[in-house]
Amino acid sequence: MSDKANGKKYKDTIILPKTDFGMKANLAQREPEQIARWDAMDVYGRIRAERRGAPKFILHDGPPYATGDLHVGTGLNKVLKDFVVRYKTMAGFDSPYRPGWDCHGLPIEHKVAKELGPRARDMATADIRKLCLDYAMKFFARNRDDFKRLSIFGEWDTPYLTVNHDYEAGVLDLFAEMVAGGYVYRSLRPIHWCITDRTALAEAELEYDDITSPSVYVRFPLTDESRARASELFGAAGDAVDLVIWTTTPWTLPANLAIAVHPEFDYALFAAAAADGQPFTGIVAEGLLDTLAARGLLADAKKLGTCKGRDLEGLTYRHVFMDRVGPVVLADYVTLEGGTGCVHTAPGHGREDFETGRRYGLEPVSPVDASGRFTDAGGPFVGQQVFEADPHVVKLLQEKGALLAAAPVKHSYPHCWRCHEPVIFRATEQWFVNVEHADLRSRLIGEVDKVDWIPDWGKARILGMVNTRPDWCISRQRSWGVPIPAFYCVGCGQTVLTADSVRHVRDLFAAHGSDHWFTHEAAELAPPGLACPKCGGKTFEKENDIFDVWFESGSSHWSVVRPDGRMQWPCDLYLEGSDQHRGWFQVSMITAMCARNDAPYQAVLTHGFVVDEKGEKMSKSRGNFISTSDAVKAVGADIFRLWVASANFRDDINTSIALMQNAGESYRKVRNTIRFILGNLHDFDPSADAVAPADMLPMDRWAVAKAAELHREVRGHYDAYVFHRVFGELFTFCDTTLSAFYLDALKDRLYCDGRDSRSRRSAQTAIYHCLVQLIQLLAPICPFTAEEAYAAMPHKWAQADSVHLLTFAPVEGDWVDPELIEKFRELFTLRDAALDQLEQLRKSKEIGSGLDARVTLRVAGTELLKDYRSCSELLPGLFGVSEVEIAEVAKKTGAPDEVQVDAARSTSPRCDRCWRHLESVGSDTEHPTLCARCAAVVKAL
Repeated sequence: MSDKANGKKYKDTIILPKTDFGMKANLAQREPEQIARWDAMDVYGRIRAERRGAPKFILHDGPPYATGDLHVGTGLNKVLKDFVVRYKTMAGFDSPYRPGWDCHGLPIEHKVAKELGPRARDMATADIRKLCLDYAMKFFARNRDDFKRLSIFGEWDTPYLTVNHDYEAGVLDLFAEMVAGGYVYRSLRPIHWCITDRTALAEAELEYDDITSPSVYVRFPLTDESRARASELFGAAGDAVDLVIWTTTPWTLPANLAIAVHPEFDYALFAAAAADGQPFTGIVAEGLLDTLAARGLLADAKKLGTCKGRDLEGLTYRHVFMDRVGPVVLADYVTLEGGTGCVHTAPGHGREDFETGRRYGLEPVSPVDASGRFTDAGGPFVGQQVFEADPHVVKLLQEKGALLAAAPVKHSYPHCWRCHEPVIFRATEQWFVNVEHADLRSRLIGEVDKVDWIPDWGKARILGMVNTRPDWCISRQRSWGVPIPAFYCVGCGQTVLTADSVRHVRDLFAAHGSDHWFTHEAAELAPPGLACPKCGGKTFEKENDIFDVWFESGSSHWSVVRPDGRMQWPCDLYLEGSDQHRGWFQVSMITAMCARNDAPYQAVLTHGFVVDEKGEKMSKSRGNFISTSDAVKAVGADIFRLWVASANFRDDINTSIALMQNAGESYRKVRNTIRFILGNLHDFDPSADAVAPADMLPMDRWAVAKAAELHREVRGHYDAYVFHRVFGELFTFCDTTLSAFYLDALKDRLYCDGRDSRSRRSAQTAIYHCLVQLIQLLAPICPFTAEEAYAAMPHKWAQADSVHLLTFAPVEGDWVDPELIEKFRELFTLRDAALDQLEQLRKSKEIGSGLDARVTLRVAGTELLKDYRSCSELLPGLFGVSEVEIAEVAKKTGAPDEVQVDAARSTSPRCDRCWRHLESVGSDTEHPTLCARCAAVVKAL
């Protein structure tokens, strides 16, 4: 019989892999089918039932806005949360996940108003709110489908929505606690104001960008009385003396009420010439006089005298173009970093200015309306928009002879995070949370120390923000949100807000929702018998402002976590983007500290922003926006999730479809590894065929020890939320430990050894345990693939309908063998040396594959010789050759044990069945073209 005929004859005796686990994932088709299966079997409900009574781990979901298609960054956030929840669930915790949506707020109202156009002006508030609700519900449903498509397990049928009656009632319940604690007040104060959206803004609603402003140096003349006093202070005087100020907001000059100086700085009286050549006498900080002169602002400047800033307090000056006299006041925030050391002070347009004005009894002037236009109090600029008025202010200053200099300056300036337009400071009546009341700021700082911030720089970030944050402005002049349940006495204008009155409205909202406030009169909303504490009046008007949307989302712990008996306070983890240190993380802690005096979370984990491949912000206007649904359509949910896992999410994450497709290459390597193992377990029943650890071949014990090591290391990375290292360990185990070495070394045993031989069953036992670890450790990251692999196992390690119902299979103590791992590390050094020589033999055409070669180990040292001979049967597979000879060589006196590796073409004949070149080929007369091993296997069939 010819060699070709023999090969065909013996091919049927080889045990080839067999599995239904396909090489192609077909994720776009299979993933939706799997989701439908999970829904049908209520896998999430069964998980909850399985974990009932177990220790809890609660991740509280921060609510995204229901305003449009899901940004890929929102998808990344939800996937990261799902990693945590799935892992903790498999680790044995009861970890319910209730997703949420922020359905109120200006983004939605703005979208609706844009669609309505001019019609919005004539519509009732209740009708606009109904359209806002419809808009929010449309995108909530669409977003929910996108999240489910990503295989996020959670309570999708009962999420928390900030428009739900019970949630709105929870917001008021928390507010009542804060009112009872004395944290809430209403006051005229300057706040950030968006003139585009006509509403107040909190610090968390600002973003900063560079703008160019017309900076001006302005001369304000001292009154005659103060000029005489100045001559005494400085020991010199001029016919007129000007205080010189500098500002980058000329439009605020109509509201100027004072000029601030630092009490400890030295101030100089100087004589100089202005830019027009006219001489004048002025006052600036002495430390800035030379700088101003060097810039050409003060020609031929000559210092006439000095005095301390505190001595200037009480001097008065005349406003340049308003009929007003203002005082010189003292303030510690004045610096010598720029300007003149004399600071223009407009209490109606600046936070520090307001505090200074309050100390000196200056009633704020804010001659600007909600749209940013000057009112009648704006003097010559009435009707002009503030930023458009800047050049007109400069021109008037020039006409009045008060402009010393003007020049454009580029600087960072606050913008509205929604419309991205510059904002202003404007004094209005607003509702605030007092962060100084009851030592709240200090208590917040102390509580920050108790929280685990991941990464740890998050602690310094939020501490810096808490240390410097102002009182929290919680009122907004909009329609779409939860109304602030305050009343105003018609008779005397007194504000009426008590914990009891808030709780009365809370009960109305619990029954009817917050729309009830807008469809009923104050008399129907106020508690029975409510009377004005000031005049006793019983006729009231209701507040028109709504809560800042951050107050609503910052109440979620009170509305969602606290009342749910399945959860626990504080929850274990908040996980959001790094911008939430100034947003949700901070406001949640403020509200919780006011109500319960502890933080609502034990740990806070933050991730970076999703940016494009160039590191630029992603947006539709830039054309680089990627939606979650587009990403999933392109690569599938499991590959999207693998891409998330592969990124070091603590930094900004570069994103593109191409980068996700690169993750697909890694996915295919992992999938093919699983497929190979499954294919070689088709005839393996662990209950009947598994080999005890003591009876396994050393290489197989090594593989199981590596799987145990993988389990320990990956679990550690999951616990530390270092998912890119989870991915790295799993990929390396599949690509390097298994595919590139171990599985390749096993092929001969798995395919050609006797079906029930100890050597083959030992190998199957090892790869079975490797597969168990791979599937369960991969399950939180690639739930579809893990489920498919689990379903394809002929004999599973547990009786469950889904891998996601299981907890992690324990790693048996006898699988852990660090000494064996170390021993194989030494063998790998020999293997590397052999592979180098084999590569040279291939390049010289002496061999085709490794099976055409033999390796000789020349060993010097008795103990070393014993070690290598004890595992001699494994060495051909380890080196990927047909034969390995172990030869003893003489050891030089005093020399260390050593081994030399030599590779050469084999001179032995090749077996027609296993293709190894072995001396035993032809030893069996019945099968003369087979090696002894293959002949024995074939004869036993």
